[in-house]
Amino acid sequence: MGGVNEIGSNKAVFVATTPPISAPPSQFHSPSLSRSPLLASDDHIQPANKTPRISTPRFVTPLGSPIRRALQLTRLDPHDAWLPITESRNGNAYYAAFHTLCSGIGIQALVLPVAFTILGWTWGIITLTFAFIWQLYTLYLLVQLHESTETGMRYSRYMQLCNATFGEKLAKWLALFPIMYLSGGTCVALIIIGGQTCKMFFDVICGGTCTAQPPTIVEWFLIFTSAAVLLSQLPNLNSIAGVSLIGAITAFGYCTLIWVVSVIEGRTEGVSYNPVRGSTEVTRIFDVFNTLGIVSFAFRGHNLILEIQATMPSDEKHPSSVPMWKGVKIAYTLVAMCLFPLAIGGYWAYGQRIPENGGMLTALFVFHGKGTSQFILGLTSLFVIINALSSFQIYGMPTFDDMESVYVKKKKKALPWWFRAILRAMFGYGCFFVAVAIPFLASLAGLVGGIALPVTLAYPCFMWLKVKKPKAFTPIWCLNWVLGLLGMALSGVLVAAGIYVIIDTGVEVSFFDP
Repeated sequence: MGGVNEIGSNKAVFVATTPPISAPPSQFHSPSLSRSPLLASDDHIQPANKTPRISTPRFVTPLGSPIRRALQLTRLDPHDAWLPITESRNGNAYYAAFHTLCSGIGIQALVLPVAFTILGWTWGIITLTFAFIWQLYTLYLLVQLHESTETGMRYSRYMQLCNATFGEKLAKWLALFPIMYLSGGTCVALIIIGGQTCKMFFDVICGGTCTAQPPTIVEWFLIFTSAAVLLSQLPNLNSIAGVSLIGAITAFGYCTLIWVVSVIEGRTEGVSYNPVRGSTEVTRIFDVFNTLGIVSFAFRGHNLILEIQATMPSDEKHPSSVPMWKGVKIAYTLVAMCLFPLAIGGYWAYGQRIPENGGMLTALFVFHGKGTSQFILGLTSLFVIINALSSFQIYGMPTFDDMESVYVKKKKKALPWWFRAILRAMFGYGCFFVAVAIPFLASLAGLVGGIALPVTLAYPCFMWLKVKKPKAFTPIWCLNWVLGLLGMALSGVLVAAGIYVIIDTGVEVSFFDP
C-alpha cells in the first residue's frame, strides 16, 4: 500500500498508491472504481491496451483516519470488471427494487391456496405470515453480509459468501446444488410455464375462430425459449433493470387481476373449507410437511440478493447496504400485497376445489373462463408470459456469470460478444431440452422447496454467526442458532415428505411428452 514515516510524536506521513486498475478504460470513471479503488491482488488482469496508472495523493494524516479506512474498505476481484453481474456498478435503490420484486414473486405464488387446503384457515395464515417474516429477516442478514469491514471484501455472489464462511469443500456440498437449481431449474420451470401460457393466450385470442393449425406445446416451448434467448443478449445485470421493471409490473398485475376477478365472481358451487385429510396418520403428517414445502417455495430470490447488491457502488460513507435495504423494503411491501390476497382470496373463492396443477391461474380459466371478459383473460395470460420472460433473464444471470468466468480467468480478458451470444443461446436451448424431457417438474414443488429451503431460511443465519461472531447466549445469537437449526431440520423433513407424497399419490411421469 505505501510507506509510513514518523514525524514527531503525533503526526505521520502516509503515502498510498494503488496498482494499475485492472479494468477496461470505460470502467475508470464508474462509481465502482472511482469511489472504491482496487487494492492489491495476486491475480491481476492485464488488458491488451495499456491502461493509465492511477495513484492516490500523499496525505499528512493520522494512521487511523477515515481517509485511510476508506482506501482499505473495498477490495474488488479484478475479474469482476468483465463479468455480467459486476461489470456495471451504477445501480441504485430503484434498480434493486425492480430486480428484487421481479425475482421475489412469480408463478409459484399462485399455488399458495393449495397449501390452505391442507392447513386450513388458521394454520394457513399463521404459516404464511411466519414464513414471510422469517425470509425477510434472513434477506436482511444477507444484505448486511455483502460487505466485510474487516477484510474489505465485497461478496458479490451467494456462493462466494458460502465459500468464505463454510470453506470451499463444505460450501459445495451444502449450497452448490440448491443454487444451481434455483438458477437453471427455475429457468426450466419458466419455459414450461411460459410455453403453456402462450398456448392459453393463443386460444383466448383466437376463440375457436382461427383456421390456421395452432403450434404444438413443444413448439410453444421453442417460441418462448427463442424470445428468452434473444432478450438474454443484454450484457449485464444492470442492463436488464428495465426488463426487471416490466417483469415486476406484470407480476403485480397478473397476481392482482387473478385474485380480484376470483373474489368478484364469488365462491364456486360446493366450496368447502374443511382441511383435506389423508387416510392414515402418517399420510396426514407428510401431507402437512409437503404443504410447508409449497409455502417455502413461494419465497424465492435469496440466491440473487448479493448479486443484485453487487451492482451498486459502495464506500465507507455510502455503503451499498443502505440503498439495497431501501429497495428490498419497497419490493417486499408489494410482494406482501400480492401473496396474502392471492392465498386468502383464492382459498375463499375455491376452497378445496383449487387445482393442484397451476393453482389460481388454472382455476381462473376452469371456473370463470366463460363468464369473464376475454380481454381480462388475455391480459392475464400476456402478463404471465412477459413476467416469465423477464424472470428468465435475472435467474439466468448467475449461470451466465459462471460460464463467462471460466473464460475470463483463463484468458485474462473480456469475453467476445459473439462467444457470449453462443454461450447464452446454449444455456437457453439446454433449458428447453430439459423442459421437453421433464415436463412434470412443476409437480415436484414440495420436494424442490425442501431442497432449496436452507438457501433462504438457514444458511444466512449460520453465515451471520460465523462472520459477525456475536457473544454467546445473547438474544441475537440464540435467535440465529434457533432459526438456522430449525431451517435445516425443516429442510430434511420436507424432502422426506416430498418423496413420500410422490410415492404415495404418484406423479404422472411423461418424459419427452409435455
